Amino acid sequence: MTEHLHPTSFVGTQVPNMVLEAFHNNDTVKINPADYKGKWSILFFYPADFTFVCPTELEEMAEMYETFQKLNTEILSVSTDTVFVHKAWYDNSEAIGKIKFPMVADPTGKLCKALSTYIPEEGLSLRATFIVDPEGIIKAYEMHDNSIGRNAKELLRKLQAAQFVAEHGDKVCPASWQPGSDVLEPGLDLVGRL
Repeated sequence: MTEHLHPTSFVGTQVPNMVLEAFHNNDTVKINPADYKGKWSILFFYPADFTFVCPTELEEMAEMYETFQKLNTEILSVSTDTVFVHKAWYDNSEAIGKIKFPMVADPTGKLCKALSTYIPEEGLSLRATFIVDPEGIIKAYEMHDNSIGRNAKELLRKLQAAQFVAEHGDKVCPASWQPGSDVLEPGLDLVGRL
């Protein structure tokens, strides 16, 4: 297997500080993932525009965007396409036309490479998701084979768990935790619902 399929652990590290173009609100803007301090962010990497699985994931994220925003969280979708390709896809796809979050363009793969999602042989990114806290620290990430779509509801659950732990540092969330469910306190038994 090649080195890019074995990223080092990013949990606890700072999100990359780099400026990229993005398609947002029908315009080209500059985006820096490190500029979202003070709020949570999700970097949502996908292989390419005008594909099969990607629009199903991005449409689901678009439909849940308001829910993420209510949790003080910005979504940044990222692919190796240019902003012009993002705009063309946005203009020509009913599913992608629902997107209100920034669609980051990484045509040279510099952000993908920095987070080990880049597939050099294809010039594309793996499906990868990074949850970043308000200090710019990566709290969780996952990578998928590009044939396997993700679940926005599960991503929301992970974000809620990360936010709960950030607010209640002495508590941890067990498997399949949902807001309002029982939590654990290390060294003690189940502490009940919070």
